[in-house]
Amino acid sequence: MDILSLAGIVLGISAILIGNMLDGGLNASLLNGSAAIIVFGGTFAAVIVQTPFTTFLSAIKRSFWLLFPPQFHLEDLLKNLCEWARIARQEGLIGLESRAKSASPLARKGLNLLADGQTAQAIRNSLELDLYRQEEKGLQSAQVYESMGGYAPTIGILGAVLGLMQVLSNLSAPDTMGPGIASAFVATIYGVGSANLIFIPLANRLKTLIRQEYIYNELTIEGLVAISEGEHPKSIRYRYESLRNAGI
Repeated sequence: MDILSLAGIVLGISAILIGNMLDGGLNASLLNGSAAIIVFGGTFAAVIVQTPFTTFLSAIKRSFWLLFPPQFHLEDLLKNLCEWARIARQEGLIGLESRAKSASPLARKGLNLLADGQTAQAIRNSLELDLYRQEEKGLQSAQVYESMGGYAPTIGILGAVLGLMQVLSNLSAPDTMGPGIASAFVATIYGVGSANLIFIPLANRLKTLIRQEYIYNELTIEGLVAISEGEHPKSIRYRYESLRNAGI
């Protein structure tokens, strides 16, 4: 679990609640069911309209990355690549087929292509196509949360306007105007708060993880191509270090 991400969300919400209390406000006044329905229901509805259903589901699944981010251990990847290179030199490329079951999806496909005797260029073309498709799918998921961060404040203002309309329609009861106006602005708090504490940070966090995943898969491809070209395990390590130092 990514404790830092969870701590960031808790800290942000706590800062708002504590600040409200220090100003003499009651945190119970921030609880408003109708405002929550307007803001979050409207935000999700707007995003669903612009987003394909499969992309929306993918974005929901990737939201768990905020607390349970995937781990990309580059040193372990290097060890696997060197081991696969050793097996290819000793047993031939067909010996890699049995190692494919325990590999990542991209590496599994690459090992099977190696075992099938595909050329280095064919392997690179096939795997890079999967790499770009995977990256695009991840960026689309991040875009969903960026859109939520853009819609939520606007929907929050809409909720505030609706609340003020209700207040103005009851001018005959001036005692209720103050609480009514305060309640109306809760929708704005929900919209601005969720955008800046949840949706936009989540989108940026996903982009960072997608970039890490891209680097990991790019290095996987380079290693598999090197194996197909018959490079020595030490040469693969040198290539790996050069790529990593270059930020690829």
